[in-house]
Amino acid sequence: MSNNLFPNKGIVKREASPVIWLTGLSGSGKTTIANELEVALEAAGIKSYVLDGDNLRSGLNKDLGFSDDDRKENMRRIAEVAKLFADSGTVTIAAFISPFRVERAECKEIIGANNFIECHVDTSLAVCEERDTKGLYAKARAGEIKSFTGIDSPYEEPNSPDIVLEAGKFTIEQCVDKVMTQLENKLAIKFI
Repeated sequence: MSNNLFPNKGIVKREASPVIWLTGLSGSGKTTIANELEVALEAAGIKSYVLDGDNLRSGLNKDLGFSDDDRKENMRRIAEVAKLFADSGTVTIAAFISPFRVERAECKEIIGANNFIECHVDTSLAVCEERDTKGLYAKARAGEIKSFTGIDSPYEEPNSPDIVLEAGKFTIEQCVDKVMTQLENKLAIKFI
């Protein structure tokens, strides 16, 4: 980093909002939970925004592939964007496979441990493959997609996530309620 950079701290001081980091296999329910969580937060009058893997990879991160180094850089960029949103007072919902513990730990460090809520969307590989809404598992099994998480690239489950969402066993509404309860405790507010 250059010694000639002086980040603007801004004049308006606000409390940073939490980043809800949804991690899990493709098809686990991360995006569905993220979208429904955004609706619930909006209904409660809380400003929020969803950052989703496909959206960022088709824009900001379109220059990155799926090598381990590119995945690491993808996560770093996402964490920096999430931190900006959180600093603006926006509850940020990050829905990413984010398969490696070390990268998630680095994201937590960038965002700040006090603002990082790690949610493991714990859905079995069998359920994810059964859902396969994008047809990605079938392509990975056929050898058309290489380094696919859960098939020929590992997914490292979080050791001690803040929340575990068993989206294969519970409804999306139940998963969202569980996150909302955690947010009530973190934000010290009561949602209606």
